[in-house]
Amino acid sequence: MQFTVTDVPERERFEARDEDGALAGIVTYQLTGTIIAYTHTEVDPAFEGRGVGSTLARAVMDDARARGRTVVPICPFLAGWLGKHPEYDDIVVRTTRRVK
Repeated sequence: MQFTVTDVPERERFEARDEDGALAGIVTYQLTGTIIAYTHTEVDPAFEGRGVGSTLARAVMDDARARGRTVVPICPFLAGWLGKHPEYDDIVVRTTRRVK
């Protein structure tokens, strides 16, 4: 099954929809300048196990890269996914703590 991911800025989220237009999952975000914090990923239970989360993760990260954004992965799912995808390390903030 194919999913289409689109940015819905008025709702501060990306949506994944199936071929029939059904909402399969979302990633919410907060955008400040060129910094985007991905705050939550949710997959509709009817679509679990079909790769919706990974499709969303790749789409939001590719979008951030294309727009020159720096990513703050607050969402535990996305943070875990990024741990397996080092190709995005160059645009991800790994810590927000100051080093003394």
